[in-house]
Amino acid sequence: QVHLVESGGGLVQAGGSLRLSCAASGRTFSTYAMGWFRQAPGKEREFVAAISRSGGTTYYANSMKGRFTISRDNAKNTVYLQMNSLKPEDTAVYYCAAASGGTSYYTYDYDYWGQGTQVTVSS
Repeated sequence: QVHLVESGGGLVQAGGSLRLSCAASGRTFSTYAMGWFRQAPGKEREFVAAISRSGGTTYYANSMKGRFTISRDNAKNTVYLQMNSLKPEDTAVYYCAAASGGTSYYTYDYDYWGQGTQVTVSS
């Protein structure tokens, strides 16, 4: 069982930055690939980024490449999402998730989810 808690969301102006954190419980954090997803009102949850168990491999949705950076610290049981050059269309609830089967773009491959943190980007 993995319990995930996101933090770091908030209100930011377009062009600004935020750093999201996701703290995981348990001693098995390093055995899970981690992902970030987001969901805007009226839209489906979409993939943002993912990182392998060791942190050596990362994946991004095309619209986030060059602006977002996913990283993890296995000693701290935490995964991060650094978001730069934010746009109003980045407004959403951001979720972190843990996948025992490795990195994936798909929500159904993730076993555990956090409660989400709201990110609002004003124009």
